[in-house]
Amino acid sequence: QVQLVESGGGLVQPGGSLRLSCAASGIFFSWYDMAWYRQAPGKQRELVARITSTSAGTTTYADSVKGRFTISRDNAKNTVYLRMNILKQEDTAVYYCHVPGYEYWGQGTQVTVSS
Repeated sequence: QVQLVESGGGLVQPGGSLRLSCAASGIFFSWYDMAWYRQAPGKQRELVARITSTSAGTTTYADSVKGRFTISRDNAKNTVYLRMNILKQEDTAVYYCHVPGYEYWGQGTQVTVSS
């Protein structure tokens, strides 16, 4: 059974930082691309960042987070991370971990950016 468990969300002031983690189990983690999505109230779920399964760990980002967010992975720990810097109010959303191409999603972690 595949499980993706996110953690690290919370309330942060504009300009602050957070690091999200997603621990995977039930899959051979290093074989799979991994991604972070987010969904804000009243909006569709959108791709935030993706990292490939290759040793190069090629990354792609939504334009709205380029230069502020960094996705990374630790295959030894079966974990993917999302470092979020210079957070803005518009980054407020539930953030989900996902295995692209499969119906594997985490339960989500709330990120709220507010003063």
